[in-house]
Amino acid sequence: MKPAAFDYARPKEWSEAVKLVGAGARAGAGTQSLGPLLNLRLSQPSTIADLRHLPNYAGVIVAGGVLRIGAGTTHAAIEDGAVPGRIGEIMAAVARRIAYRPVRNRGTIGGSLAHADPAADWVAVLPALGGTAIAFGPNGERRLPLTGFVLGIFETALAPDELLRAVEVPVLPATAKWGHWKFCRKVGEFSKATACVLSVPGAKPRAVLAALDGPPLVIEDASALLADPVREASRVVATVEGLSPWRRSVAETALRHAVEGAA
Repeated sequence: MKPAAFDYARPKEWSEAVKLVGAGARAGAGTQSLGPLLNLRLSQPSTIADLRHLPNYAGVIVAGGVLRIGAGTTHAAIEDGAVPGRIGEIMAAVARRIAYRPVRNRGTIGGSLAHADPAADWVAVLPALGGTAIAFGPNGERRLPLTGFVLGIFETALAPDELLRAVEVPVLPATAKWGHWKFCRKVGEFSKATACVLSVPGAKPRAVLAALDGPPLVIEDASALLADPVREASRVVATVEGLSPWRRSVAETALRHAVEGAA
């Protein structure tokens, strides 16, 4: 099947892009999620606004202990070292396991977040890293903690007339420990359970459990999980409703492996 007919717009300024989206246009960049939806006619927008030509839509800036990553930065760029330092090592390792290289060449970090598929990688990883989403709308920029950015399946805290402009994550010391584990039946498939653990000296460890058909579960103080992974993983997973026995088992395993990775 082919897409229904649509108009194509190529905004060159953020204000122009916001006006288009506010008028009903569908934003697009890498289109690795939007493309299949168009081909299946599950999405039939009248206009697609191509965001790739907006200023500073892609790229990484370091300032004041914070890394600002443009929403249009591709998974491949992150995999290839676009993000510096310890945070870059972590994000490159995550990006390397997203789908396949052709997908990573076009797919973007912002598109993945804004699409809000519960099984997506950045949906789980960026809240664990203490990230912040930078939205842009008619009134300028708005900062949204990524711990509460995803509200449900394909639902985010972005307003209808806002675009995801960038993601900010704090610079991590070289001593930061990280654990990340996801379960896929085969390479490139969406995860059935994803867990992340970040441990920074002098701060409470943070953990995230995701890919369970809902918003990511953020554990702001994961000290108990690190102290007793088996017991605490079982307790945490028991709070997630609607999981079949095998999904519960995989979710517990994901948390335990993430803790092992951060040890």
